[in-house]
Amino acid sequence: MIRSLKFRLVLVLSVTAVAACGADLGAVPRIDQPAPAFSVADTSGQVRSLDDFRGQAVVLEWTTRDCSYVAKHYDSGNIPMQQRKARENFDAVWLTVISGRISPQAADEIIGQNDAFPTAVLLDESGDMARAYDASVTPHLYIIDETGILRYMGGIDSQPGEDPAEVEGATQFVLLGLDRLAAGHPVVEPITRPYGCSISLPVDQRPSE
Repeated sequence: MIRSLKFRLVLVLSVTAVAACGADLGAVPRIDQPAPAFSVADTSGQVRSLDDFRGQAVVLEWTTRDCSYVAKHYDSGNIPMQQRKARENFDAVWLTVISGRISPQAADEIIGQNDAFPTAVLLDESGDMARAYDASVTPHLYIIDETGILRYMGGIDSQPGEDPAEVEGATQFVLLGLDRLAAGHPVVEPITRPYGCSISLPVDQRPSE
């Protein structure tokens, strides 16, 4: 009888585990699935939604001030170059996202100091957009195709360090992904490890456990 009960318990646990593996246990972004929707005001006060850009590829770039990893890619000119190429070579929208409390004036000042060329700078004050995309560091990059499907998420390149000299020779995942999608091919590495400074979200806005 004891062995029978043990067998039933193991069977139930096994079935539960299999079901859990196949279930969507969290609201996390998934490659080749619709990207999380958002409606966030930019620094001019205009509300920007993902649906606004249907028909164009969209790059999301999380950034912040005083981050050595962000500085690496702006001081070297890497991100501004990619922003230009995304627009000019691929007709892509580049949205820079700042999560947490910051004034529009301070956000514009950061972008101006970095010589950046995003389509818009989104102010994710509540942190809800970062949570929806599971954005954890700056810079953290995502590519959404023209139909709203998430095709890439991860680091901007293959050299997870702070030295601007590392940019040269690194694999630039975002530009490579945009090029592959424009040619009608899947992204070779759709998920890579992001690296950078941790995103600090407003504590009072976090969902309760």
